[in-house]
Amino acid sequence: MKIARITIFIAAFLSPMTILMSYPYDGFQDTGIRRLLRLKLVIEGTLKGTKPPVGGLKSMPDIKLNLVNARGDSLDFLPQENQKLRQEIEALFPSRDESYSVALLDISPGKPIRFASRQMTRQFMPGSVGKLAIAAGLFTELQRLYPESTEKRREFLRSREIKADRWIIVDSHEVPVYNIETNSFTSRPIREGDIFSLYEWVDHMLSASANAAASVVWKELILMREFGDRYPIGYEEEVAFFKETPKSRLSEIAISVVNDPLRDIGISEDDWRLGSFFTKTGQSIVPGGGSYGNPKALLQYLIALERGRIVDEWSSLEIKRLMYMTARRIRYASSPRLENAAVYFKSGSQYRCKEEPGFTCGKYMGNVENYMNSVAIVEQPDGRIYLVALMSNVLRKNSAVEHQTLASYIDKILSQP
Repeated sequence: MKIARITIFIAAFLSPMTILMSYPYDGFQDTGIRRLLRLKLVIEGTLKGTKPPVGGLKSMPDIKLNLVNARGDSLDFLPQENQKLRQEIEALFPSRDESYSVALLDISPGKPIRFASRQMTRQFMPGSVGKLAIAAGLFTELQRLYPESTEKRREFLRSREIKADRWIIVDSHEVPVYNIETNSFTSRPIREGDIFSLYEWVDHMLSASANAAASVVWKELILMREFGDRYPIGYEEEVAFFKETPKSRLSEIAISVVNDPLRDIGISEDDWRLGSFFTKTGQSIVPGGGSYGNPKALLQYLIALERGRIVDEWSSLEIKRLMYMTARRIRYASSPRLENAAVYFKSGSQYRCKEEPGFTCGKYMGNVENYMNSVAIVEQPDGRIYLVALMSNVLRKNSAVEHQTLASYIDKILSQP
């Protein structure tokens, strides 16, 4: 495959056979996310389809926050590192690329909390992991609109319908599209004219990691912040707003709505910043800046989530449900050791290639950049619960496989007394 002076960027690309799904299978009545109804019918045997792994069969009441208690209160700051655990983690990396960076917190009930890290403040391009910041921004703006009622927030997510337009261009990520009336189901990129509820847009953003969905949700956050009680506004007024508002002002609002929630939970701007839209059209309408993150910040996000501190307990639990994997697992989450575990997961990748004699560019195997980032909460049937953030930039290697391998090793370490 000749690439000659052509640069290729791919961020978390998913083929039709690797489409992901999250949120508990029995969540249709609460959310109106149509694909959940199909998933429930597949699990019940009414429709043909691939059932989730054992670890993906939790129901709505099964998913809980693990640190809404005194243990969580002790985690305003990261604890001192457990030296034994740190040594075991470090032992995984002498023969691997020096870029690997990790932050790990074992919060298994009945045991002391254990923390270990390796290069946790090293910065990386976050890729699609940055969509977690958009999720925090969404629930922050919903709380502004309906401060006293979580039911009104949920109903708004269910009832607010948004038509796909120029903001989705360009994105190749596929999303599940299910027609309740005909039972027809397909996986395809979002098209202009598609209509999804806000719940479905955020679901597409997190479970299918669709860049189009991320840009649409982020655009809606700008409108929520700007128009407040008047939101949602009409389409013509929306177009006029983005056309007539100075780009510097649009950028200011955009950066605020997705980064302020990170600052509110103690993540510094030095550790995590989301600066750019996920589609070219979004970037042209709302100019941004650089995006970066590190394992420390991502672990802080997971801790805040488990503590119910991302906006409030209701919002944190909803984000956790939206991260819950109920279908085919990839990358870190595809480790065979996690088959029976409940996994709450987000990953992000970006690779870039140039011509190199004897090297063939492939997915997740860039020779200029090859970022791979994994964020996971793992709840094993034996009671072990841990949070992990793993980031890397290993050139010329299939980093999806590498992250899967490291997930197995980390889980094995944490299974020891």
